[in-house]
Amino acid sequence: MTQALKPRIEGGRVYSRQEAAEALGISLSTLKRLVKNGHLRVSKPHGMRRVFITGESILSMLDDTLVERGA
Repeated sequence: MTQALKPRIEGGRVYSRQEAAEALGISLSTLKRLVKNGHLRVSKPHGMRRVFITGESILSMLDDTLVERGA
């Protein structure tokens, strides 16, 4: 059985919410919570429902995340 690889997060790329969730290996609802709680910065053009997430924002969130042993 082959294991699917997570997409590599590229700093200069813009991601949709779904693409960002897939790249991080999390659910869309978890990604929305990260945005709501201020852990992940997004851009939302005025008058649009679409949300854009930069690769830099994702990488910055990961850099700021403390990894605990045994978690």
